[in-house]
Amino acid sequence: MQGPQRIGRHLSTIAGKALGKHGLAFGALLTDWASIVGTRLADQTSPLKLVFPKGRREEAVLHLRVSSPAALLLQHEEPQVLERINAFFGWRAVARLKLVHGGPVLKPPPKAPQPKRLPDAVEAEIAARAAQVENEELRAALERLGRAIAGG
Repeated sequence: MQGPQRIGRHLSTIAGKALGKHGLAFGALLTDWASIVGTRLADQTSPLKLVFPKGRREEAVLHLRVSSPAALLLQHEEPQVLERINAFFGWRAVARLKLVHGGPVLKPPPKAPQPKRLPDAVEAEIAARAAQVENEELRAALERLGRAIAGG
């Protein structure tokens, strides 16, 4: 029986099946698209596929689904978008964009709602009950649990 292994050793095997021939680079684009290009463009665009030249892993063409109003804006901002994408990867992964009009643009998942602020008296009671616990991490976890229960 083998002991614990690094997940990076198996990541391409696991994710490769889910992402198919598009690879891990495309998966990173999908998950981090809004942080790469900003919410303004992410709301109106979504990556479709990443096509690398045969036998190479650089200077790909990124196919983007674009809403019609955003197409002109994206054409003007293409150099900045390419710069952001390549800075995200740390190498010249994408050389140009190909815009595809029509069809639905995938929306990023909604952000989790921010927890509401509890009254000071409730915060003090939670802190007092957890103060007996010596382990710092356990105490912090119990305080978070108490806030979640008190918040609803």
